[in-house]
Amino acid sequence: MPEYWYNVKTHEVEEDALSDWTQLIGPYKTREEAEHAMEKVHARNEAWEKDDDD
Repeated sequence: MPEYWYNVKTHEVEEDALSDWTQLIGPYKTREEAEHAMEKVHARNEAWEKDDDD
């Protein structure tokens, strides 16, 4: 079963981590999950910032 990665430099989804590891977020089980990787990153950052403010 392939794994999917989001490349933060090219903003593209890669199957089986073709790029340098420093540019990738993942792995994800599906292409769709990887496509939404940055949404998850932003949501987590907002939650952490809210926790820091409290």
